[in-house]
Amino acid sequence: MRRSFGLEIGTGLFVLLGIAAVIFLATQTTNLEALNAGATYEVNASFTNVGGLNAGAPVTLAGVKIGQVTGIRLDMQSLQAVVTMRISKRFDRIPADSTAAIETQGLLGDQYVGIIPGGSLDSLKGGDTIHFTQPAIVLEKLINQVMANFASPGGKN
Repeated sequence: MRRSFGLEIGTGLFVLLGIAAVIFLATQTTNLEALNAGATYEVNASFTNVGGLNAGAPVTLAGVKIGQVTGIRLDMQSLQAVVTMRISKRFDRIPADSTAAIETQGLLGDQYVGIIPGGSLDSLKGGDTIHFTQPAIVLEKLINQVMANFASPGGKN
């Protein structure tokens, strides 16, 4: 049997393109930014409901990513979820009386923590706790409440 040189070249190119595609997808779906995060500090915030928030979710200030959620745990004394966030040291002048809110990207998007700056002259430091928080709005609960209002006579329960 005679081998076709063109077929071998085509197969090799196809394999190389496949490997390049896998490498591209791997770099796009992993958090390479975490490897180059630089100096950071951690702060905590307690929420009555974190909804679908996950570790690795972004932390933003004015829509700009300033850090990420590193952990979520349940405090058995307060029965609230404690969210630990790692924030880049470049953002070291966030007022200490800022508010942390769990927000959603779009209508059904992923959840993240948005920081709303306060007016304090003191800044958040490593180990601090953000005391003012707004829990996640669970879309299903909101829809159920609206439907319950429409189902009852006169819109009242």
